[in-house]
Amino acid sequence: MNMENLKWSSFKKQLQANPKLHLQFQYAENQWMDAAYHITEIKQAPITSVDCGGVMNTWTEVIIQLWEPENKQQEKAMHVSKALTIVELVEKSLPLNPDGLVKIEFGNPQFDTRQMLPKSLTIDGENLIIDLRPDTVQCKAIEKGGSCGTNSLGEECCTPIALEKPQIILKNLTTTACALGSGCC
Repeated sequence: MNMENLKWSSFKKQLQANPKLHLQFQYAENQWMDAAYHITEIKQAPITSVDCGGVMNTWTEVIIQLWEPENKQQEKAMHVSKALTIVELVEKSLPLNPDGLVKIEFGNPQFDTRQMLPKSLTIDGENLIIDLRPDTVQCKAIEKGGSCGTNSLGEECCTPIALEKPQIILKNLTTTACALGSGCC
């Protein structure tokens, strides 16, 4: 299943449909999270922002944080059912927004910690594989079909505001011209 901007409700349904599979994460091309990983916490982050065009935006992110312990403790990754048990525990205290954007937060000594988006969920034998890819930065005004906040005067939001320049008035301070070599200039 390929996806873009996976919502929490869809992600959870995929987990619920595959409880007996092992939950595997690929965080870069041919780079797999160690089977001993733990789900350390699930965060819900309501985001409010104002974009470069002056438009307010709001959305919610559901962030699953994963951690690899130094000591490898197991050969196979956790079952999806164990992940669902953690989700149920979290949702007893923190109801997660079904429309929240799913992000997975992960890092290890070879890979800087970052939040990533599930690019795809696939079943391969006894594994449910979540392929992660970095999130990207984009201009929300362009995403909405605009031109990055250009207003009716043709001014773009990202253009620095022109400061009013003071006028410089030149005055002739001498009434007579200086003779060359006289030392007056």
